[in-house]
Amino acid sequence: MPLQKLILIIDDDNRNIFALKAVLKAKGFECLSAISAQEGFSVLEKHDHVDIVLMDMMMPDMDGYQAMAVMKKSDKMRSIPILAVTAQAMVGDKERCLSAGASGYISKPINVDELLKQIENFTK
Repeated sequence: MPLQKLILIIDDDNRNIFALKAVLKAKGFECLSAISAQEGFSVLEKHDHVDIVLMDMMMPDMDGYQAMAVMKKSDKMRSIPILAVTAQAMVGDKERCLSAGASGYISKPINVDELLKQIENFTK
């Protein structure tokens, strides 16, 4: 797996960010984080080389669905793959995330092997 891909984690729970960063950094990835969609947009404006966004779908203020809609309208952000990360694992949730603009979907608790496989698939 190529090293030093830059991943932006957008999640309103710092514990989730901490756990994801720990796993991803151990696998050789560089990570940025934001605790809201708005903060995530600011990070994306400052960094031209983000390879993928891990987007929590359930956040206050602006949820992942709304955030993906904003990103898809932006010339700068529309081409960045988004991996929907959610505790919602009911029938139809994956399809809803994908139809809203996510490139991929992973449910919590996160299977690290599946996460790494999807990151690799969407950042080739």
